[in-house]
Amino acid sequence: MNHVRAHTLVIRTPEGIVFAFLLASPISRVLAYAVDLACISALTTVAGTLIRILQVAIPDVGAAAGVLLFFVLQMGYGMACEWGWRGQTVGKRLLRLRVVDARGLRVQFSQIAMRNLLRAVDLLPAFYLLGGVVAWLSPKTQRLGDLAAGTIVIRTPKIEPPDLAQLTAGKFNSLRLHPHLAARLRQQISPGEARLALQALLRREEFEPVARAGLFGELGTHFRGLVEFPPEAVEGITDEQYLRNVVDVLYRSHLEKK
Repeated sequence: MNHVRAHTLVIRTPEGIVFAFLLASPISRVLAYAVDLACISALTTVAGTLIRILQVAIPDVGAAAGVLLFFVLQMGYGMACEWGWRGQTVGKRLLRLRVVDARGLRVQFSQIAMRNLLRAVDLLPAFYLLGGVVAWLSPKTQRLGDLAAGTIVIRTPKIEPPDLAQLTAGKFNSLRLHPHLAARLRQQISPGEARLALQALLRREEFEPVARAGLFGELGTHFRGLVEFPPEAVEGITDEQYLRNVVDVLYRSHLEKK
């Protein structure tokens, strides 16, 4: 994996296949944080009303609870949203941004906790000045919290729905015979992994036969390991066809909801 040009994170597989992720600019991240700050302010207002009621009843406890609640909202908001929404907060969802591991993988809770706890440092001395300067100078637009946690923030532009008829070529999808397992598979696969599988299939004709077999073998092993389907659903299926089935489950289900 190499960072070869500004605003782009490039992931290179062992077969030499390249996939790129667009890095979020400091400006878009500030705008997303402004939305999140508005959400935090709204939550703080509601919580403040409850704290004032508590202070009337038990003054000392109410004051301590107010300080604790302020800290929890400031730090816990980001942790809860980014963990529950796979690297996104309200602001990031609106601006199509997402936190991922610096290697392009799904972000872990320990990384989410680290980057949010260090937000207090990035905010110094005021108005996110320190974090903004560090992100502006960083090749991957990482603030201090990102550097410590090993995370980056990427842009997730809207992708036009793929031509599933072209990808699946009319072949029977045995995974759909087990809807509960297919639903679990959709939960286990991150948006980045879904895009990777889709791009591999869309670009499959560009690969040399050996590289193509190696790439789909690696991807097939990864996706097969996420959810175990019954033998009758996966036996006799090549890795490339298994990936076609996975993409069909992911994207056709998404289109059917619209």
